[in-house]
Amino acid sequence: MPRHAVHHGRSAWAAGLKVVAIATAVVLASTASIAAIGVWSLGKTVADNAVDISNGDGTVPTIGAMNGSFNVLLVGADNAPGQKSFGGSRDATLNDVNILVHISADHRRGVVMSLPRDLVIPHPQCEDPVTHQIYSAMSAQPLNTAYARGGLGCVVGTIENLTGIKIPYAALFSFQGTVKMADAVGGVPICVTKAIDDPDSGLKLPAGRSVISGRTALAYLRSRHGVGDGSDLSRIGSQQAYMSSLLRTMMSRDTFTNPGKLYGLAQAAAQNVRLSQSLAGVDTIVTMALALKSMNLSDLVFVQYPTGADPADPNKVVPNAELADLLLRRIRADLPVALDKSALGLSTELAPTKGTATATKAATSSGAPTPKPTKASTAVIQGLRGQTAAQQTCSIAKS
Repeated sequence: MPRHAVHHGRSAWAAGLKVVAIATAVVLASTASIAAIGVWSLGKTVADNAVDISNGDGTVPTIGAMNGSFNVLLVGADNAPGQKSFGGSRDATLNDVNILVHISADHRRGVVMSLPRDLVIPHPQCEDPVTHQIYSAMSAQPLNTAYARGGLGCVVGTIENLTGIKIPYAALFSFQGTVKMADAVGGVPICVTKAIDDPDSGLKLPAGRSVISGRTALAYLRSRHGVGDGSDLSRIGSQQAYMSSLLRTMMSRDTFTNPGKLYGLAQAAAQNVRLSQSLAGVDTIVTMALALKSMNLSDLVFVQYPTGADPADPNKVVPNAELADLLLRRIRADLPVALDKSALGLSTELAPTKGTATATKAATSSGAPTPKPTKASTAVIQGLRGQTAAQQTCSIAKS
């Protein structure tokens, strides 16, 4: 497995994952039951910060009520505009976390696919929506250079070009946004197999279980040298463990049914997450939230985009064309995707049985559905890395 070069402060956030398709979406759904002035204020904040992702064609994709499947791209940016007090300055903004969320047409299952920042792929022509500068297509460059070539729209276009999947919705998270969202949810339980002291990310954790928030959550999501084999692929495993725990936490704490908690999340999202113009309407976010809130966590599958070593650079990866094709065909056809028993990432292992039972009991007592087998078990793709949102995992501390 290739190891990735040291990029101090360069590994965008990551919590964003579900905090937009399910959290940001569900988050702002709360405005439906809160004072009208609050709804208007949040909606205006979201709209004022909306991003053009048309990549030069001038269109704003729209979908009315969420009838059918939909795709959302979540992007974590390092050196985002306005970022302060998060490491040294860099020459460009990098899309270091790239997560494509696909929700099925019946809204009963989803696939959350993480694409490595150092994935070397072709890039299409892009246009900056502000300056209208045109950037020529490129044959082989790391994915995380796309944002600097045309903003969020270029990231969308690059991933559409790679996957053949149309992406009408997108959201951009900064380091600050990650911190605020972690604080708003009240902390997320995670566990590590041994104590971690990673000076590169600033992460310090004792062995076992911890509840993390704020900058500690950001450090956990950014830590590469503290987990697994020290690669960016190992970090993706930790990010998926965090995002799964985030969803279980929100359910176990009645977040989805508590207007006060939801409004706090709504404010954090509105002020710290930039949404595409197609996603910036409160009505769109509410309908998306309603489509997602009843999904069984065992039917939400987190996967890593399949990769192999880059023969030209040991610090980069390239697509595993055969395995990626199997995965992407099923997503494009809106078919179930399931993982085999050995699918956990390089940096994760199942949590101890006692912790799993305790957390499952908490989730069930709060009204969250108990995970149970589904037809997705017939759609196993051998060789994929990942986990379901129902699985509770621990990060394997680097030896």
